Amino acid sequence: MVTADRWHAGVWVDDPGDGLMHIVYKSEATRGAHWQRWLAQHAPDIQLHIWPDIGDAQQVELLVAWQPPENLMRTFPNLKALLSVGAGADQFDLSQLPPDLPVVRMIEPGLTQGMVEYVTFAVLGLHRDMPRYFQQQRAEQWQTHPIRTASQRRVGVMGLGELGQAALKQLVALGFDCAGWSRTPREIAGVRCWHGSEQLGDFLTHSDILVCLLPLTDSTRGLLNTQLFAQLPDGAALVQVGRGPQLNEDDLLAALASGKLSAAVIDVTDPEPLPAGHPFWQHPAIWLTPHIASQTQTDSAVAALLDNLRRYQRGEPMVGLIDRQRGY
Repeated sequence: MVTADRWHAGVWVDDPGDGLMHIVYKSEATRGAHWQRWLAQHAPDIQLHIWPDIGDAQQVELLVAWQPPENLMRTFPNLKALLSVGAGADQFDLSQLPPDLPVVRMIEPGLTQGMVEYVTFAVLGLHRDMPRYFQQQRAEQWQTHPIRTASQRRVGVMGLGELGQAALKQLVALGFDCAGWSRTPREIAGVRCWHGSEQLGDFLTHSDILVCLLPLTDSTRGLLNTQLFAQLPDGAALVQVGRGPQLNEDDLLAALASGKLSAAVIDVTDPEPLPAGHPFWQHPAIWLTPHIASQTQTDSAVAALLDNLRRYQRGEPMVGLIDRQRGY
């Protein structure tokens, strides 16, 4: 990581070139062009190059990307860090990256707000039995069903990072009986928290609506399966906004067919997009969206990026630095 004494009086002290900080953006081009213009106005000492125009590769210190190029360090021999344009970094194959290369995920208010909105929409829709009412509409049936208050509905969130905690704060404010589960202990106001594999079963039995916001790791791959569903209350519902490979799709379909689960809201799949004819497309108890729960917002994201670049220049840890051992 760069040390603080490299940045002095607005220039890179040991840079024999143009005195600018050079970074490369490799993702959606329209957003990249906006970021380039925004940084030119607000941080003229930072030069953002949009892939494949990388400028002088020897000068590039940071790469901001959804996926890095092959032979990353050959392409950018002086690269100091890899920054994700998304809320996660599990799309990166960490085994192919230098072990000492810092990897940073995007933390910005637009991503968080988007996830809070989506989880709230999904939980409220499931709570008010909307999948059933939409099925009745298609069948031209006019039939009411008993309504439970929010305080009578138990919502469990798996994954208590920034997104999970923000979603729970909103759900608590709406009056839901909220619980949370994470790998390590947490304390959240108004939320009963469980942690570790030994407490997972107790958490699941208290989850009428289960929200998955876990990162993708070896331990969470395939976690949403028959064994886990069996520990939920009968008729429970699922909101899957984590990562596609966490869900065993055949097990979900079986749980819906048996009535173990009543409905599911699915925003992430494996693969993406799903192929034509996949059962999820037409399933009456599944709401399917194309990975839109939380999307990087152009303006707030570039401001968050600049804040991290300034931290980097000062020799401070960047926000969102992942633990390479845990993968998030």
